[in-house]
Amino acid sequence: MPEPTGVIHDIGYQRYTGPRLGRRAVFGALYLHGLRTAFGLGRSAKAKIFPWLVVAIVSVVAAGITAVRSQVGETVMTYAQFADNMSWLVIFFVAVVAPELVSRDLRSGVLPLYFSRPLPRSDYPLAKLLALATALWLLLGGPQLLMFLGAAFTTGDGMRGVWNELLDLLPGLLYAGLWAVVFASVGLLVASLTGKRAFAAGGVVAVFLMTTPVVGTLSIMPSRTVNELAFLASPSTLVQGVGDWALGDLLPEGQGGILIGDFGPVYAVAAVLLVAGCVALLMLRYRKVAAR
Repeated sequence: MPEPTGVIHDIGYQRYTGPRLGRRAVFGALYLHGLRTAFGLGRSAKAKIFPWLVVAIVSVVAAGITAVRSQVGETVMTYAQFADNMSWLVIFFVAVVAPELVSRDLRSGVLPLYFSRPLPRSDYPLAKLLALATALWLLLGGPQLLMFLGAAFTTGDGMRGVWNELLDLLPGLLYAGLWAVVFASVGLLVASLTGKRAFAAGGVVAVFLMTTPVVGTLSIMPSRTVNELAFLASPSTLVQGVGDWALGDLLPEGQGGILIGDFGPVYAVAAVLLVAGCVALLMLRYRKVAAR
């Protein structure tokens, strides 16, 4: 009987004996990866061009506002108005970043790897949504902080002036957060419907821009009630309506505010329902994807 010739080689593989990270660590890693992806960090130079171009634009605008204010001694634009005026850039930022966050994974078919334990089905879209909302808030809030620092160092009222400036900044940051949450919810839901980034980007732009003519049409109807409720028809004007109701003094009529009459609470409820509906549909979307 021939002797066995097989040999088992020890090539150094060892059993993992370290700590096993659970759901929280996986969620955090997905969130951090999504936030880095939003700004092109850890990716090619081409992926960094657009997000950092947008960052440069909003920063230059904020620096210009700060410089003018330091010269004339008057507020050129409030923090809330800054968020309103930069919202058109946010739309295109979402249109580019949202497909990068979700469409690539759909097309490459890596979702079964993500959905292996210990990651529940809902954590993936929630981590992506939180990452996009954070990126948008930083995009609008960072320049506001730059404006605040410039105003704080040039105020002539000492600490009292700095405190008053801070009281103006905080509502502006909250308003930027509202823009971020609404735009991230709508944009990520639209992008999650297709694995083709071009289609996803076009869909995001269409949702935000093609609803604007509807607002314009309703706002010139003979009914005053219809005029005041017209801004519910578009996510952008919906956010502005909430801002007009909550931050009326910081968004004066003719300088960023819109006419919503006494329907401010209606706009606030509509914004909450829009975000909740988008999140619910996003969860349903990924539950169906995982079931395939």
